[in-house]
Amino acid sequence: MSPDGVHTYFDTLTSGTAWTLATALSAWMIALVLGLLVGTARTLPHRVLAGAANVWVELFRNIPLLVQMFLWYFVMPELLPAPAGAWLKAMPDAAFITAVLSLAFFTSARVAVQVSAGIEALPRGQTVAAKALGLTLAQTYRFILLPIACRMILPPLTSEFLNIIKNSSVALTIGLMELTASARAVQEFSFQVFEAFTAATIIYIVLNIFIATMMQLLEKRVAVAGFITGRR
Repeated sequence: MSPDGVHTYFDTLTSGTAWTLATALSAWMIALVLGLLVGTARTLPHRVLAGAANVWVELFRNIPLLVQMFLWYFVMPELLPAPAGAWLKAMPDAAFITAVLSLAFFTSARVAVQVSAGIEALPRGQTVAAKALGLTLAQTYRFILLPIACRMILPPLTSEFLNIIKNSSVALTIGLMELTASARAVQEFSFQVFEAFTAATIIYIVLNIFIATMMQLLEKRVAVAGFITGRR
């Protein structure tokens, strides 16, 4: 039994796993959308949009994730008007929301780089053929470039998906009781350091193997023959 006399230490780890998954999945959905938008903007022939996208990437990619979490959690409320800052501090899920936003923005910059690299790796003939068919720039991206590029970059996107689960452990520094924080709490109360962190390690391994397997199946299903992920 855990010190509260109601739950077990297994319940503590289960709760931490649930918070880890909720944080990682929420951040991943936001990061994927932002990454697609920013990555696409980096390849557009519009200097303003491309420049803004490059600023986004350099800003969020080069600031350590831990620093970003501290900035969002401790600094941002102080920069807002007093009532708004007090409201943010009093939010019951402030640590969760902060962790999701920090992970999402940090990962979106990395996803954007993958997306832009995938688009730029496509043969120029794809764009030329689209223009010859009379497609607009938006139609070229929507129907030609992005569908193929997204299939090509699935392997690095899988790595980013796995990284966001592992990076969620940084959220323990702002008080989120995710898996690593739960394992730390178990070892502090039970003094069973080896058992607590071994259990957390096994859970992380199982989660990542499951996700990697699912992503490999997805890669095979959407593979484009003749490209990087295609069957030859």
